[in-house]
Amino acid sequence: MRERFDAIVAGTGIAGLSAAIRAAELGLRALVITKADAVEETNTNYAQGGIIAGKEGRRGTPEEAALLAADVLEAGCGWNDPEAVRLLASEGPDLAVEFLARRAGIAFSRNSSGKWDYTEEAAHSERRILHFEDHTGDSIQAGLVARARSLGIEIRSGWTATDLITNDHHSDDPTERYRTRETFGLYALENATGEVHTLLADSVILATGGLGNIFQFTTNPPSATGDGVSIAARAGAEIINAEFVQFHPTALFHKDIKRFLISESLRGEGAKLIDREGRPFMRRYSPREELAPRDVVSRAIYEEMSAQGIEYVYLDLASHYRGEQPIERRFSRIWETCRSGGIDIAKEPIPVVPAAHYFCGGIKVDLAGRTNLRRLYAVGEASCTGVHGANRLASTSMLEGLLWGIRAAEDIAATLAGGTGALDRVSAARLDAIPDWKAPRAAETFERALIWQDWKTIKMTMWNHAGIVRTRKGLERAQADLEYHAHRITKFYREAALNRDIIELRNGVETARIVVSAAIHNERSVGCHFRKD
Repeated sequence: MRERFDAIVAGTGIAGLSAAIRAAELGLRALVITKADAVEETNTNYAQGGIIAGKEGRRGTPEEAALLAADVLEAGCGWNDPEAVRLLASEGPDLAVEFLARRAGIAFSRNSSGKWDYTEEAAHSERRILHFEDHTGDSIQAGLVARARSLGIEIRSGWTATDLITNDHHSDDPTERYRTRETFGLYALENATGEVHTLLADSVILATGGLGNIFQFTTNPPSATGDGVSIAARAGAEIINAEFVQFHPTALFHKDIKRFLISESLRGEGAKLIDREGRPFMRRYSPREELAPRDVVSRAIYEEMSAQGIEYVYLDLASHYRGEQPIERRFSRIWETCRSGGIDIAKEPIPVVPAAHYFCGGIKVDLAGRTNLRRLYAVGEASCTGVHGANRLASTSMLEGLLWGIRAAEDIAATLAGGTGALDRVSAARLDAIPDWKAPRAAETFERALIWQDWKTIKMTMWNHAGIVRTRKGLERAQADLEYHAHRITKFYREAALNRDIIELRNGVETARIVVSAAIHNERSVGCHFRKD
């Protein structure tokens, strides 16, 4: 099936939905797809901490913007793009209030005085983060989904982006190889039927999220397999800062509960990291102790575990909590989840371990979310705007996704209004030369156990050799192993009957190779990227 749209958005988190909503507000016909069965299955939905936002009832001041920019630059170790940071700091906080609170109707938590309850997280110099208890992400997700549906935006769940359609690679016209590379749309697999659809669009926005599942331990949902990075790289888009994978210091360590984040906001409300003897240890690693940047805290925990030969440490909230609300209300989601696993966080410490959490690198974009490929945009965690530099400041990611999602939509609308870059200016013959998806002859169906085994190898390789602490020898070993598996997986992909599992496996191993290659190239220890040698 061939269809045509003004814009196609791949991803239903805050970045993708904000882009689609703004596009619809500007009169564009946008299609949103997600490979997940549920629209809500995104990293945004699982975010607990909050989002940086302006002060209630007034506009932000230049002084506040400068202070936020300074915090972002310090956390990013100066590897940030200063222009992107200034844009986020000056426009982002007020936009969060206008777009989320006022237009999407997100009800943020209030304090005993009835005013918004701003909290603090690591490396912030003031309390500037809005939250809804510890359900911030799912509250924002629900509000944006409702807003999108009220505007009549079409959202198709269970549709997996397979490959970008580019003129020089896919066209049956051999003269296209001499033209500038352009994005004409994307191929998308309808998971339920196995049919691959040809979706043509004036612009494609990749908002596919992160890559946490290329590592053994992650806070990300299973859908975070680096799809956008791999899809874009295959088409020729630039990928930068791929070595900077942020590990969250505190994921729950539990035999039955996986992928569960223990939010940084607990440390913002006083929680202390302790060893098994109950001794605090962060003072030895940073004067900011528990509120040091995430890379510092993650390495501190890693060093403590290595020195003591243990698999986890503890986070003690019960003894140090300084919030107004009872713990079971302020952190209701964490309290309920831990309680289901036999842990009462209001009375006892929480066993925690670092886990892959956020990708600070990604598809290189400008201040409007444009990539180096014509008509291809990237927003959210799949992109690299330069805001995060070598290490992300807490609660900047959803703000970045919101701001760049909106800016991308506005840029597309302006481009179409100006009559430049639109598919309408591409001759019908050029579009007709784009073929529908060609399935392999005699496609084979493979057992899921084979895919699971390959995933296990990728995850262990990345965790052991490209994780929190890295060395050249370890990275070179990872590179050699991944190259071997990538060759086999590519052959596997070309012979297989297409499904979501196989697409994710292909994307995962390609993204892992990109991360390892960047980590080998950067011999400096900076931010999330720590070279022990």
